[in-house]
Amino acid sequence: MTILPARASRPAVVALLVAAGLLPFSPSHAAEAPQTLAFGDFFAQPIGPRGLTPKPELLAAVGREVRLVGFMVQREHAQPGRFLLTPRPVTMAEHADGEADDLPAATVTVLLDASQASRIVAHQPGPLALTGRLEYGPVEDETGRISWLRLRLPPEALAAPTPSR
Repeated sequence: MTILPARASRPAVVALLVAAGLLPFSPSHAAEAPQTLAFGDFFAQPIGPRGLTPKPELLAAVGREVRLVGFMVQREHAQPGRFLLTPRPVTMAEHADGEADDLPAATVTVLLDASQASRIVAHQPGPLALTGRLEYGPVEDETGRISWLRLRLPPEALAAPTPSR
């Protein structure tokens, strides 16, 4: 996992993500750059009488590789193969709060590759820059939680960085 300042330049971000193993090295990263998406690009504000309305930016990014900078939710019990990403730092006490949590509507469920489905990712403080394929629409997981936004990370996203010689 790479912790980056939220306003890092694109070349610096790409270099750090490659070094951390979150982005595979490719000489043509400039041509294959994922779309940068912000949490503010997800839903129209203010929320209307019919609830959340997805913005065109969100709908255009569905199914595409996107870069998203957010904060990993600190949970009492991490779930294997996934974690939550929000626009601001959040601590979640599932035992005490149950379904009455403080998660913002724009919470993204980050899903590891199927080959890492049993892996537990330790909480990382500070902003994280992640790249993956964006999904939108209601999906219920095995715990009963329904996610509307998911970011599927590639298999190499959490690979240990290769030591340089």
